[in-house]
Amino acid sequence: MKVILFGATGMVGQGVLRECLLAPDVEAVLTIGRSATGQQHAKLRELVHADLTSYAAIEAELAGYDACFFCLGVSAAGMSEADYTHVTYDVTLAAAQVLARLSPAMTFIYVSGEGTDTTEQKRAMWARVKGRTENALLKLPFKAVMFRPGLIRPLHGIRSKTRLYRIAYTVMWPLFPLLGLFGLLTTTERVGRAMLRVARDGAPRPILANRDINQLAA
Repeated sequence: MKVILFGATGMVGQGVLRECLLAPDVEAVLTIGRSATGQQHAKLRELVHADLTSYAAIEAELAGYDACFFCLGVSAAGMSEADYTHVTYDVTLAAAQVLARLSPAMTFIYVSGEGTDTTEQKRAMWARVKGRTENALLKLPFKAVMFRPGLIRPLHGIRSKTRLYRIAYTVMWPLFPLLGLFGLLTTTERVGRAMLRVARDGAPRPILANRDINQLAA
């Protein structure tokens, strides 16, 4: 299996990359982002690409992949709806439309979030924009699957790049075992393993929450 990974330097993306490199059936991983991960591995090739809304210059390098794991995203805190829409909707659809045309049989997994609003009507701006993004992806001619994790526990030395999230994880760390028992928590490891499971075997439904992710990763 050959995988494209967006957002490999973020918390979720780091976990997904780790699982891809460990998986025996993953023969190649191509990471695409504005910065390199700094990692070296026989399976790994990194493509640093400044403009994530345009792929004409590198399109030839994107064909022939079995799955795309799109883990790129930002917090909406302090952002206008227009700016958040550009980063969340425009950037995602720019990549997805090219990949759907080049590899319509591929599985495209998008990391959304718990509370995403596919009616696009609710008050929370981020939820509407994420919902709009999900709706657009599900209309494309590949196998699109939405991952909606809630709280994610970073493992294996992985840390969030967002300071507010790092503080929250530190405060909530003692509660993680209890949250896990109630299915309110997943981990970076489980997200990566679940993505690989979906790429191999398909998804039970197009939108997967924490409990689904944990079951697929088991």
